[in-house]
Order: sequence, then C-alpha cells, then structure tokens
Amino acid sequence: MAKKDLNDDILSGGSISDSEKPDKSAKKAARLEKKTKKTAEKRAKIEKEIKDLREKRDSETDEKAKAALTKKIDAAKNKLDALSGKKSGLASNQLRVIKSVVAVVIVLALLVTYVATGAVRKGFIHSTLQWTTGLTAATIEDEAGDKIRIPVSTFNYYFANSYNNLMSTQQTYEQYGISLEDNNLDVDFDIPLSDQTTTNEDGEVVTWLEYLYEQVLDGIKSTYMYYNEAVKANGGEEPEITAEQQSELEDTLDQYEETAKSYGYTLSAYLVQAMGKGVTENVFRREAKISYIAQNYQSEMSDTITEEEYTDADLETYRDSNIDDFQAVSVRIFEAGSEDDAIAFKNALRSDGSNFSDLCVQYSEDTAYDRSYYAQDEASTKLYATRSILQNAGYAIATADHDHEEGEEHSEDEVLEYPGLDWLFSADRQAGDIYQYSTTVVYVLQPVQVPEASSVNVRHILIAPDTGDDSSDKSSATEEQWAAALETAEGIVDEFNSGDRTEDSFAALATENTTDSGSASNGGLYENVVPGQMVDAFESWALDPDRRSGDVGIVQTQYGYHIMYFVGDTDTPIWKVSAQSAISNEDANSAAEELDNAYSIKMNWFGRFYIEKDTDIDA
Repeated sequence: MAKKDLNDDILSGGSISDSEKPDKSAKKAARLEKKTKKTAEKRAKIEKEIKDLREKRDSETDEKAKAALTKKIDAAKNKLDALSGKKSGLASNQLRVIKSVVAVVIVLALLVTYVATGAVRKGFIHSTLQWTTGLTAATIEDEAGDKIRIPVSTFNYYFANSYNNLMSTQQTYEQYGISLEDNNLDVDFDIPLSDQTTTNEDGEVVTWLEYLYEQVLDGIKSTYMYYNEAVKANGGEEPEITAEQQSELEDTLDQYEETAKSYGYTLSAYLVQAMGKGVTENVFRREAKISYIAQNYQSEMSDTITEEEYTDADLETYRDSNIDDFQAVSVRIFEAGSEDDAIAFKNALRSDGSNFSDLCVQYSEDTAYDRSYYAQDEASTKLYATRSILQNAGYAIATADHDHEEGEEHSEDEVLEYPGLDWLFSADRQAGDIYQYSTTVVYVLQPVQVPEASSVNVRHILIAPDTGDDSSDKSSATEEQWAAALETAEGIVDEFNSGDRTEDSFAALATENTTDSGSASNGGLYENVVPGQMVDAFESWALDPDRRSGDVGIVQTQYGYHIMYFVGDTDTPIWKVSAQSAISNEDANSAAEELDNAYSIKMNWFGRFYIEKDTDIDA
C-alpha cells in the first residue's frame, strides 16, 4: 500500500482491512478510550433531555402543565450540575487541580488508542525541519527553582491528545443533537483555530488555538509535576513502570508497527503522520513511560491519604460541623411522568404503602424494562438518602425554588430554597407520611436521622441481556432478551444452591459468569458499600437492614440482572465511612493543590514558532 494511501486512510478515519484490524490489545485500548467519553455521553444525554423538555414546555398552553415541566427541567439540571461538579463546593483552583490530575489518566488512555482507533487529525503540518522538534517549547519550574525543559516534540504529542479529545467530545455531543455553542464546543475544524474565539475557564475571550494551548500546558504541567515528584521520592532515580504497563505499551506498539509496515512506513514515520512532527517511536515511548510513572505516583499519593486512619474524634467533629451532609431519610420514592399522574399516584396510595410498587408499574413508561423493573420493591426504595443523594438523582422534590427566570444562572451569593427537601427532612416527619411534590411521590419509611447502620460487603454476578451491542445500558432490550437473561441468572442461582452455598463458591461463579468487568477478577466483590454508590435496586437490596450473611437474591437494573450475595456488615457506621471519605478527599485535594502551586509552566518565545498550530488546514 502506498504512502499516499495512508494519508487518505488517515483523513477518512481509517479503513484497514480485516487482516490489519487491531487485535485484542488494540480492543483493550479502545475500551480505555471509551471510558474517557462516558462522562461526556452522560452529560450529552441530560442536555438532550433538557432540550426536549423545554421544547415540550414551549408548546404547552396549560399553565399547570408548564409548571410541572419546569420542575422536570430543574431536576434534569440538578443531574447536570452534579455531573459537572458545579455544586462540589470546591474553589475554582481546586477544580483546576482535579481536572489536571484527571488529565494524567486521560493522556495515558488516549496515547494507547490513537492509531488503533483511527482517531487521528487531518491535515497535520509536517515540517521537513525535524531539528526544530528538539527546541524548547515550554519550561516547567518547581519551587526550588529547578527547571524541566519541554521540547517541541513533547508539546506536539500533547497537542495531538488535546486536539483529538476536543474533536471526540464535539462528535459525541453532535451525535445526541446537543447545542455545541451552549457547551463551549462550537469550534469549526475546517477553518484556522486562530481565526475563531471562545471563552476559557477564567472567563477570558481567547482564540481556539490559545484555548487548546492552555489545555496542552495544563496537561504537560500535571504529568511532569507528578513524574518529577516520583523521581524525587525514588532517590533521584526514575521509577520502573509495572510489568503490565510495559506489556501494554509493547503490545500497542507492536500492533502499530504491523499496521505501519502494511502502508510502507516505519513505526516512527507512522506515528509522526498520526500525531504530528517529532512524535517518533522514541518520543512516544518516552512520553508513555512518563505518563505511566506520573499516574502511578498520583495514585500512590492519593491512596496514602485515603488510607490514613482518622480518629473517632476527628470523624465526629467533621460530622457535627457538616451535619446536613450526614442526616438521611429512608423512603419509597417515584418520579411520575406528569404532575397529574403524581397526584393520582398519591391519591391511590394506601396508608401502609403496600401498593407502592404496583402504582410504580402503573404510572411508569410502558416498556419491557420499566414494567419488570418497577415491580421490584428495591427499584423505588432509597435507604439512608441524604439531601445530596436525592439532588444527584434528579428528583423534582430535590429541585430549588428560585425567583429568576429558567435558564438564568443563579448568583454565587443567592440562597436557594428547597421546599420539597425541607418538608422531607423536617423533624416533624413520621414513618408513613405521604407527600407529593410536583412529579415526585414519597412515602416515608424512616424520618431524618444520622444513620447508625453499617456499610456492607456484597458480591454480585451481573447477567446482561444480549442486545448485540456493547452498550452497558440495557434498558432498551426486548422482553425476550430480558427473559433470556433472567433464565440464565436463575440457572446460576440453581447451580449455587445445589452446591455448598459458600461465599467462595459464589465468588467462583462470579468470576466465571459475570459481565461486570470491574469485579470479575475479585469474585464480584464490592466492599464498604454506602448510600449513593450503586444503582438503586442493587443498593437497596444490599443495605436492607433485614439482610443476613449468606442471603442470595436477584435484582434488575438497567445493566441487567444482578445475582446478589450478602457477605455481611462491616461494623463501621455509614456516617463514619462517609466522613472518612470526605476528610480524605479534602486532604487529597489540598495536597494536590499545594503541589500544583509549587510548579509553574511557561511557553518559550522562540519554540512557540515551531509547535503545531492550525492543524486542520492543509498547506
């Protein structure tokens, strides 16, 4: 295959023949890239939900119905805010540090997926002046005044990652029909980046090229900051990466080399073609290793803080100082499709709540999934739910009641009122109280208190319906597909019951059968489960106060059927686990912020003339 064919192939997104397609290692790399898109996809779905609700409200003539739709919009915006971290309470510089830390992982994920997934830039500038790639593009300086020189080739490597991450995010939003302008993604890749403007995180108007350079510098600083600290902590010697990381890198490059040969290229020439001038095999290897080391050190630093044991006095002081974050209620709760449905639901609800699940099925959407999902009591049960848990779930009862017009941002000093939550978390509440707020109906199981219940350990085996695609959300599966998954799950339960019914035997079945890749290697085990961590039905089953060690059951979620095994309580109250996590997170953020403040990065005046620029415009 001619070199010209490679150029055309890259421009079209890649069309390698079956014999040249990525192998298992490349597929693994593609899964890593997929994880980086997950948050963007969730955000895009919520944005679309808001857009559809607004359109429906605009065409609605009944004022009561309009008000109900506005509540739904607010609930969806709560989900969006929770996903975006707008209500985290962190200062902007802390958020920047966290984002920068995440960049270490994102760069690592992207670097091993570039050529394998065909995610390459079109029309890269390829200078014949390769000597320029050794010039200094930027300089990092630590608090001791020691400097790290960043060559043009390294800058271009990070530019490729940032550029393609931006393009990938934009494509995801376009896929869901979400406004690019509203999400600061309205860059046109067919005209020079330097001829378009946007707003950066500090609210300044900059060109898209300047914006991308800011992202690149943040990524470089973050990675090299942790890398440099790792070297210092290792007595001045560069730490080794793990055998798994080395193997992953070698497997990836072996695949790239095979593909490069099929095009008549060396590996270095192929990487330069995909990622920009100067990004040769040696540069790729070097930056990959630095990213691995940086990621490892950042994880070790975070784990060290997370594993620190705080005294009971520390935990109690934190709890008492943030009591609203720890007070919780246990409820049956349902979000109806309209306020009229919610009113009808409430009126039909028995005083003992015994028909709550039946009403959920009656007033849910008429789909195969909803009919079976809401038939389980666990689907509409929230145990030990705090205000923030209900807000993050997007219930209308957890939305703010404000004076400004919908769509306007509230000011930083505006005090928001939450009448629905105020009712629910009032000291006047009693078990059996029923309330309808907008489209939400609640039945109080346990009024507000700081729960003394313990966190729990559980195992599960996930059996996902076979829908023929790789989406983890299976809620659109057909009735037949759900039935087949349930039959499989019940067969595994029968196999377990016919054996010795021990935790070890369940773990073995989990490793053999589960479709949950995150827990397969440890026998489906999830430890220290607390409210707000898992999907509703899974969590409600696990946290049920009547649960006993050895209990087995099946619950359904949008991911499939979960065969549950209750290992036991941890003897650590939920509030202590939450307090421990909150304090350690604050300490980790403080440590990351302190480290970030100790380093600075500055673009080199001369080197900036040789870095990648308007990369989508053919010369």
